[in-house]
Amino acid sequence: MADLHTLWWVWIAGALALAILEVFAPAFVFLGLAIGAALVGLGLGFGVLGIAAPSLALLLVIWAGLSLAAAVVLRRVLGVRRGQVKTWDTDINE
Repeated sequence: MADLHTLWWVWIAGALALAILEVFAPAFVFLGLAIGAALVGLGLGFGVLGIAAPSLALLLVIWAGLSLAAAVVLRRVLGVRRGQVKTWDTDINE
């Protein structure tokens, strides 16, 4: 039996779990991780990664890189919410 980290559906299931976690904690943090895991799963499924027997460390590095790229794209597309933080210029006690 193959190692679990080399099976494409394990990565897709992890991506689904992270996407569900994003619903409960909406901050676009878990969504980037979910997209990265889904891309690794698709890469393993379609053989795009081109690695015969990838190690867990290599897959985690690929996942981290893809998750970072997804987070940057999400931040670029969805933008930063302006005006969320209130900055006080004067003290209430003055």
